[in-house]
Amino acid sequence: MANLTTGPPAEKAGNKNIPTPIPVITGLLHGSVAAASLLDGLPVGVALLDTERRVIRINSRGEALLGIGPDQACGLPCHHVIRSSRCFKDCPLAPGGPDGGLVEAVSTTCPISHDTDIIDRQRRKVPVRACVVPLHDEKGTHVGYMEVLEEVTACAAPAPSAAGDSELEGFISHSPAMQPLFSAMRIIAETDSTVLITGETGTGKDLLAEAIHKASGRASGPFVKVNCGALPEHLLESELFGHVRGAFTGAVSDKPGRFRLAAGGTLFLTEIGDLPLSLQVKLLTVLDDQCIHPLGATRPVTVDVRIIAATHRNLERMVQEGRFREDLLFRLNVVRLHVPPLREREGDVRLLLDHFLRRMASSGKRGVQSFTPEALKLLCEYDWPGNVRELRNIVEYAVHFSSGDTIGIPSIPKSVLDRIEQGPQLRAETSHPAQRSLPAPGSSYSAHDSAYGTSSTHSHTSGREQDEAESRQHNRQHEGQHGRQFDRRHDAERDNPAQRNDPVFLSWQDKERAMILDALERTGGRRQQAAELLGWSRSTLWRKLNSHGLV
Repeated sequence: MANLTTGPPAEKAGNKNIPTPIPVITGLLHGSVAAASLLDGLPVGVALLDTERRVIRINSRGEALLGIGPDQACGLPCHHVIRSSRCFKDCPLAPGGPDGGLVEAVSTTCPISHDTDIIDRQRRKVPVRACVVPLHDEKGTHVGYMEVLEEVTACAAPAPSAAGDSELEGFISHSPAMQPLFSAMRIIAETDSTVLITGETGTGKDLLAEAIHKASGRASGPFVKVNCGALPEHLLESELFGHVRGAFTGAVSDKPGRFRLAAGGTLFLTEIGDLPLSLQVKLLTVLDDQCIHPLGATRPVTVDVRIIAATHRNLERMVQEGRFREDLLFRLNVVRLHVPPLREREGDVRLLLDHFLRRMASSGKRGVQSFTPEALKLLCEYDWPGNVRELRNIVEYAVHFSSGDTIGIPSIPKSVLDRIEQGPQLRAETSHPAQRSLPAPGSSYSAHDSAYGTSSTHSHTSGREQDEAESRQHNRQHEGQHGRQFDRRHDAERDNPAQRNDPVFLSWQDKERAMILDALERTGGRRQQAAELLGWSRSTLWRKLNSHGLV
């Protein structure tokens, strides 16, 4: 018969966060077995709770699933750690709960199982199957609970897709522009090669990265996402590579870091173009040597992880500007996939409009069933600068503000209507030249070349030169519509004595207006370059041009 042997119990009151000594199981095998090693070997998340439903211990899978360390979790109420949707309104262990409640649960050894969802480390809702088991000692006295969390996606077999290539791991498309991407993704998923995903904001780069992970041999391992632009440099280094206790002020315990949390799985580095130069060197070392150097550690730690990176930026241009390491770009660019923007995916706008409308209707958000022909025609002609993310948000907005069971033009956001009224000139000015220079499946590169990054730097340079030539031609064609208007406005302001006053007496609006005019003059009226010169996005510059009457 197996017996549990433990050290003294955890201290109470002011020392709630002192973990219980690791128990040892005897009688199970020939020798004793550490209970911690038994728990950490399980492929599901496990949390041990005391009779007051406070967390005593959590296993390594539970840490990765919930995004919280053992030192942080110990002593906290379970609903602060697990954060299930059932924790606050119908907890099965609460007195009078839906499964008999606390009193009935204590008197039985039968597990209480239910389906729910939790909030993971990326603050996403993850469907799980939760099972709570009351724990008793050898005398039958109730001593606590064990809660087991199993991801529903991990235990469900993948259903075959009847749509074939039109629907692949969340991607919905009938466009020929997407088919080479789907074909390349299946090939890439079978390898462990590093992948670089490019594409405009909102095209679904995160979805593609997760689809590659799920179709790969690492699907049973963790998929850990890190936004390289979301944290300051001093925090990002510790978040990625971890640290040892005492590495810096406040490092009271070891932290594994995202590389170690992704061991056996995939680490997804989104917004890789925002990674500081100092950390680019450390990432290059990881790619070359497959080991990391935690902060304060005296020896490297080997990691087994596949890296997928994504960006909406033109990394080749950043290399030329000295903002991105060329050797790191070469190391990341083993396999490159480009996600086409929605405006290049013929027929997908209607498909996605219907998809998101059906999904919102099934979730109980109003009784809207369809679009009016006028609204549908308008949305299909829109150029979608925010791509699929913008489309989803616009459908949600229209569903909320529609007055009947159909979505008409009055329910479409005013910003969309205003952009459509601006016509082709605005679309040309706010296009994405940085991404047009990147290789894309279905373009002049073959699907194989696009997938395996065989296009040379010269190809990208030629693409940029072509973009600049097209931009110059566009400016010459619209000289009468834009250039002369800008010159007249600028000359009028330059000849106005009030504009030449001492800057001290100018308002901020006047100073900002002068800054915009100066940037436009220095860039020959090219708004994209003017926005970059000012350190603004295109949309910010466009909004300020409107506010100053410069459009």
